[in-house]
Amino acid sequence: MSQAICTLKKGEGRTIKAGGMWIYDNEIDSILGSFENGDIVAVHDFDGYFLGYGFINTKSKITIRLLSRKKDAVIDEAFMEQRVRDAWEYRKQTIDTSSCRLIFGEADFLPGIVIDKFSDVLVVESLALGIDKWKPVIVEALKKVLAEDGITIRGVYERSDAKVRLQEGMERYKGFIGEPFDTKVEIVENGVHYMVDVEDGQKTGFFLDQKNNRAAIHRFCKDKKVLDCFTHTGSFALNAGIAGAESVLGVDASELAVEQARENAGLNGLEDRVQFICADVFELLPELEKKGEQFDVVILDPPAFTKSRNSVKNAVKGYREINVRGLKLVKNGGFLVTCSCSHFMEPDLFAKTIREAANGAHKRLRQVEFRTQACDHPILWAADQSYYLKFYIFQVCEDR
Repeated sequence: MSQAICTLKKGEGRTIKAGGMWIYDNEIDSILGSFENGDIVAVHDFDGYFLGYGFINTKSKITIRLLSRKKDAVIDEAFMEQRVRDAWEYRKQTIDTSSCRLIFGEADFLPGIVIDKFSDVLVVESLALGIDKWKPVIVEALKKVLAEDGITIRGVYERSDAKVRLQEGMERYKGFIGEPFDTKVEIVENGVHYMVDVEDGQKTGFFLDQKNNRAAIHRFCKDKKVLDCFTHTGSFALNAGIAGAESVLGVDASELAVEQARENAGLNGLEDRVQFICADVFELLPELEKKGEQFDVVILDPPAFTKSRNSVKNAVKGYREINVRGLKLVKNGGFLVTCSCSHFMEPDLFAKTIREAANGAHKRLRQVEFRTQACDHPILWAADQSYYLKFYIFQVCEDR
């Protein structure tokens, strides 16, 4: 830990005082003492009141990411190991840990790092300079803690190739941490088998955050005709198939994703009932409507249409259009499953957009469920960057 002290401007720091984890560059009055970017500094309010310790990076708009609010905290290897232990104990109490997110950045009080477990493989995504320096310590601590519960990790792969690293003044990187290994990993979730490509798949290889939401569709899919849009590697489609759907059509714009989805269908013996095509969903849905196609269940799981506040208006248009199109394909009394994984598409705005889509499609919606991300992606209140996934199931009724 450096001896540097960061002092906030008078009237600033409202987010961190309310329980948040970030301090932005425009909130800082002065930084006294020597430090290097990535070091841990003390944070004081304008009047000298101690607020906490955090990583500093003057190249980032998020200049400080808070680590501890305790004045007597010693941030060393033992500190990091305890944070890892706490994260693992939480997962053991809340979710199936065969494959899950083990570390979820700020929500686990380890800002800027994500670590997923796929069976016996770990995938690390480091997004901030300060935590990057502690990455080897955190990984070794995690392997040690898991080993105490009889879990041997055969390999660790790093997927720190997100663009956000550039905003931290860091290069994008992917590669092995330690010895190379086969990066195709088979996992089982909700009774469905998947081959996860941790080297070349999206993000860390598989979207674990929808685990419980995928299970939630099972009871609506038996003997039904299902359309799964933006299927990626087929996760919702395969859950529908396992649940006993009569037929499932999965659609994605990525040929690679569709090929992986087909392989996953074969892995589960579902090739006869679960089919996949490569197409632009925005173009395909109007075509299906013109043909008079109707489905018992339509699933909309698009990628984030916005990754900043500046593009929210365009994102609203995208979400509205896709939901109008999807609603028109649902049989009367059928079900719409729709979600947004964008943090900036706030819950009230997403709900308003769906309501407008229903009006545009002349449909009435009866809410069956509202859900968020799986509990291995915990939502830390006051640190709202950890809350991003909104998931609805509606029954769709004709105007009456």
